[in-house]
Amino acid sequence: MRKIFFAILFALLSNLSFSQSEQSLIEICIQNYIEGTSYNKPENISKAFYPEANLFLSHKEKPLWIVPSSEYVTWFQKGNKGEFNGRVGKIISIEYFNDIALAKAEILIPEKKQEFMDMFLLKKIQGEWKIISKAASSKASNKSGKKILFIVSNANYYGNSTISTGNSFAEIVNAYDTFINSGYTVDFVSPKGGAIPLAYINTSDNLQKQYLYNEDFMYAIKNTVSPKEIDYKKYKAVHYIGGGSAMYDVPENQDIQHITMQVYEDNNGIISSVCHGTAGIVNLKTKNGKFLVEGKKISGYPDSFEKQDGKYFKHFPFLIQKTIEERGGKFKFSKRNESYVEQDARIVTGQNFQSSNGVALKIIELIERSN
Repeated sequence: MRKIFFAILFALLSNLSFSQSEQSLIEICIQNYIEGTSYNKPENISKAFYPEANLFLSHKEKPLWIVPSSEYVTWFQKGNKGEFNGRVGKIISIEYFNDIALAKAEILIPEKKQEFMDMFLLKKIQGEWKIISKAASSKASNKSGKKILFIVSNANYYGNSTISTGNSFAEIVNAYDTFINSGYTVDFVSPKGGAIPLAYINTSDNLQKQYLYNEDFMYAIKNTVSPKEIDYKKYKAVHYIGGGSAMYDVPENQDIQHITMQVYEDNNGIISSVCHGTAGIVNLKTKNGKFLVEGKKISGYPDSFEKQDGKYFKHFPFLIQKTIEERGGKFKFSKRNESYVEQDARIVTGQNFQSSNGVALKIIELIERSN
């Protein structure tokens, strides 16, 4: 029985490894396309496409404009090689079966207020994933290419207990929707990357229901990136999401701490959090070795609001309010279930999920003001 168990376990792990490997190989192919078309690198574009691939594009004078990939590559030989040409690309989703795949990428040209959606059909040919066709369409857009990094947790349970927890879905969607509608792009990072647990999902709430059934959004939640994949220079702000998961993995993760402080100190960006997400900022230190919260007005979920006789509470690694006050911060909050946002220079924090929209709006205000 033991041998059978380990054989099954090995097979499952092998399949998981295979899946992750195929996913990453497809991503590399699409990223070659994005890199090549954004930085005038024809060789990258050629590497992404199968030589006989066609692109199916829109044209004012034709019902369908069919462009061979070899011709498409020449369009990017005119610009200065390696120089950013204003195209901002992002993979939106990937779906594959054996040796075929579908992928979607968003391409923004903020200067022209234009958004393209590229849809790819790929096939694995002689061990390499290649784009065998691409269809694209465009529309006018307010998307600016400015990016916000949401920090989420992979923790499924309260500490070492069997009590389930997750990232607050309400906090995610309320902030996300505010940023997206204001023309911003949101990326998700977690300590381990990949899928994250979700909590406090209310399908009677129209906004939550909308995003729960939005395949592109849920793809992003399922495929959060790991810290090593993050380029801090791309982000205007980091935003720590709450929920019970926020108490674990994230606060002590040094890679995430490093990214956050680079955005804050090197990019002159914003650090923000909501509810238990404030746990993520308690250990942050500035270049001079001081705690970020020292002397700052900070909000989050107050210790007095916790169910201190609850089973989950026994597994808390620390108390948010107490820790912030011990480190010289001034913890601020209001009544339960009321929106409360606290801003201290480039640190914006909120008390609860009701504050998510207000925190996002304050971040946008600060970014636009700085521009």
